[in-house]
Amino acid sequence: MIQLLLDLQSELHWISKEAIEELSHRLKIPTSQIFRVASFYKAMSLSPVGRHKVCVCMGTACQVRGAQRLLDTTELKLGIKQGQTTSDSNFTLNRVNCLGCCAIGPVIVADDEYHGRVDSKKVEKILEQLASDS
Repeated sequence: MIQLLLDLQSELHWISKEAIEELSHRLKIPTSQIFRVASFYKAMSLSPVGRHKVCVCMGTACQVRGAQRLLDTTELKLGIKQGQTTSDSNFTLNRVNCLGCCAIGPVIVADDEYHGRVDSKKVEKILEQLASDS
């Protein structure tokens, strides 16, 4: 079941209620059990995710180096709050507790690419680059 959920996530970028119901029907597993598994793993999303995923590290090392300013700038530029997706489904913004690369903080991950020692100007460039790839 987990592999099927991961395959759905990979293909659709999120797992809809309808997909869970179909999987439940095919596997003869209660929807509540599938939902429980899908909601447990961070790799799976039960709400639509944008084409581009942006994560701002809010770990201690990044916090003391200005991560909150980066999150604020990113929210302002995208017009959404962390945990949300833009109305055009281009961007999803999340905050994470720690990315494990404290030496290069503050860190932003944009579409699985790590950007270290980021400031507000660099955030704008990263977002512009992602937008031009759309």
